[in-house]
Amino acid sequence: MKFTQIKESCLYIHDLELAEAFYHKMLRMPIISKVKDRHIFFRCGNAVLLCFLPEATKNESTLPPHFATGKQHIAFEVSQDDYQESINTLKKSGIQITHEQEWKDGLKSSYFEDPFGHVLEIVPDGIWE
Repeated sequence: MKFTQIKESCLYIHDLELAEAFYHKMLRMPIISKVKDRHIFFRCGNAVLLCFLPEATKNESTLPPHFATGKQHIAFEVSQDDYQESINTLKKSGIQITHEQEWKDGLKSSYFEDPFGHVLEIVPDGIWE
């Protein structure tokens, strides 16, 4: 197989409106689908961030059941030129950077949390090259 990318990533949340306020209004991800009492999906570059209410999907009958609990993790990639501006935008939005990590070649990434306690990260392109 020759995978080209991960197309969808999923987080399990407990409040669709809170997810919309954070991912759409604060992180500026466009909404591509919202179903009351089930999910909200966001466009993230060429990928999709799926946010599900786990109680609605763990007993799924149309699709395979799925759910998760605890701190989940997703990293969002930005260009190296936009890295610092992205961090500044998070801070201006009142989002606290919880950790900054220095990686190879002097590249850094920054961690922060969403309102559900999920560990999110901003990484510059090239970090996994």
